[in-house]
Amino acid sequence: MEIIHFPDDERPARWRSPVLALGNFDGLHRGHMKIIERVARVASERALVPVVVTFDPHPTHIVRPDKAPPLLMTKAQKIEGLARAGMHGVAVVRFTPEIAHWDPETFVRIVLADWLHVGEVWVGANFLFGHDRRGDFSVLRELGVRYGFRTEKIDAVRYKDFVVSSTRIRRLIAEGRVDEAAALLGRHYFVDGTVVHGDARGRTLGYPTANLETANELLPPNGVYASMVNLGATIHPSITNVGVRPTFGRGLPTVIETFLFDFEQDLYGSSMRLWFVQRLRDERTFDSVDSLRAQIDADCARARTLFERISL
Repeated sequence: MEIIHFPDDERPARWRSPVLALGNFDGLHRGHMKIIERVARVASERALVPVVVTFDPHPTHIVRPDKAPPLLMTKAQKIEGLARAGMHGVAVVRFTPEIAHWDPETFVRIVLADWLHVGEVWVGANFLFGHDRRGDFSVLRELGVRYGFRTEKIDAVRYKDFVVSSTRIRRLIAEGRVDEAAALLGRHYFVDGTVVHGDARGRTLGYPTANLETANELLPPNGVYASMVNLGATIHPSITNVGVRPTFGRGLPTVIETFLFDFEQDLYGSSMRLWFVQRLRDERTFDSVDSLRAQIDADCARARTLFERISL
């Protein structure tokens, strides 16, 4: 995987008339993957390089910072997912206030034609670009004729009665409906991070937890979740509490605490990927430590029953 940034880097010589997927691709959901898979196939058939053009930061962080949504993925997670999907390159446009004011033709001329010498561009049906989002697929196709590249689009992917979108997935996760979000993503929602020291309360309850510090922007709401943990190539079933542990006092910071089933190794300092499978219950205050312990017993039993029905 080759990664270049606009305007700092030159186009690699082997990117001869690359086939591009163009978009933000936050979350790499089912709709995104349909575009990515089509680009990979077309590029392979024509012995060309499949490349994704994306933006960092997300344009809304520049254009409407007060309305910018929490992202579903970090830049590193997105690049990892694109490489796994068969992309050979990622061209990251460093989005600035100046670029935000470019009209559609300026973007096409400078980025797609002059910088990348693109041969073919694929976008989603609802792709918009340029100042005030004045460019759509029809504009891009007309500009492609002018600047010498083909333009194609992929129709939106639907799930039940609605279109799969990053906006809808963010809303589902923010509401704790992580199992529904997984149906749109094509996988469970995950965050990455490092295991850090906590206050060891879980250990005193008989449930030692891994406390995760993450750079991911979006967490599901406070509550208890059936979850899975990636440690290297191994997946471990678990339960996770996101919250402030109200039984132990007020004003405590929000933490992500995960108890791995049948696991006893020291994880401090380890990198961990945490997948949210299903919400089990709200976080609540218990009148005693014994009541809390009994509830954790019930949470674990419910999660184990769930994992017996699904494949990890």
